[in-house]
Amino acid sequence: MTEDTQAGQQASAYERAGVSIDAGHRAVALMKNAVARTHTPAVLGGIGGFGGLFRAQFTGADGQPMTDPVLVASTDGVGTKTKVAVRAGKFAGLGADIVNHCANDILVQGARPLFFLDYVAMGVLRPEAVAEVVTGAAEACEALGVALLGGETAEMPGVYIEGELDIVGTIVGVVDRPKLIDGSRICPGDAVIALPSSGLHTNGFSLARMALNGLDWQEARADLDGKSLAEVLPIPHRAYGPAFDALTAADVDVRGMAHITGGGLVDNPPRIFPAGVGMQIDTDSWTVPPLFELILERGNVARAEGFRALNMGVGFLFIVPVAHAEAALSALRAAGETPWVIGTMMEGSGVQFTRQPEGVSS
Repeated sequence: MTEDTQAGQQASAYERAGVSIDAGHRAVALMKNAVARTHTPAVLGGIGGFGGLFRAQFTGADGQPMTDPVLVASTDGVGTKTKVAVRAGKFAGLGADIVNHCANDILVQGARPLFFLDYVAMGVLRPEAVAEVVTGAAEACEALGVALLGGETAEMPGVYIEGELDIVGTIVGVVDRPKLIDGSRICPGDAVIALPSSGLHTNGFSLARMALNGLDWQEARADLDGKSLAEVLPIPHRAYGPAFDALTAADVDVRGMAHITGGGLVDNPPRIFPAGVGMQIDTDSWTVPPLFELILERGNVARAEGFRALNMGVGFLFIVPVAHAEAALSALRAAGETPWVIGTMMEGSGVQFTRQPEGVSS
């Protein structure tokens, strides 16, 4: 038996087991150019190495060397939003979802992202779908100046349900230790400024799917401003790095930040509070977007649970001295944002709501 014949039989056996090496190569070929566009001079080598190479040059936004650079890393997934993408047939947004989610997580500590790695897995590899996800991730990386340094595409029949997929991302960033933001300087009286989410972002989709499962996702709905669920549910998680850059450029003293993910406005902000300090949120300061109201109504979800399971239209918080609040609002508006003062810091602990959501104790 010749070597070629043996190789052919081995490949056929692997494909009979449910894995296509050729499909993996095709997926890489489809995404290669998009990934390459994210590579800065700090990236050494190209796609295909066993490890990504990144030459660390730790400089701040002003181009000056950092005095005490600290690496900040985070890893996360997009949860069951993958099921929404499959049902809607829209995969590109998942790539932006995972990049922006991870970038926002390290932004809370003032870190600037350096590079990102992705993991996409399916039961049966669909090269075009994988390429759509990774291309979306590459475009999000390019927008933030992040190198998509490497990743993994896995085909695992028997582990993942056929037709479904899983996505995980890891990001590494850097912050100069003197500029690390850890919430320790937050004081009672500080202003809390909010920025809107673009939708559910990457949390709460198990609840949303349960609540909305019986509806026609393709139908244009008056209670969604004429849009369909297939349009609004896959909207990608947005990035807040440019907003932070606008505040630092305006010399606003950002004392703390909170990324509103799983746990909502109840559980996320306290992660950065110093002892003896809490937050008061005015729920009359913004209008909860209609998608969230529809989920609460259709799922018979108590409003208190909504504020804990969903972001309720609030994607990110900045905590600044009250004397800097107007300057912060002006800088954010000039950067194209629609900020508002959502509340204030106070003596105490946890988060209190001025218009009490049902079941949330103060």
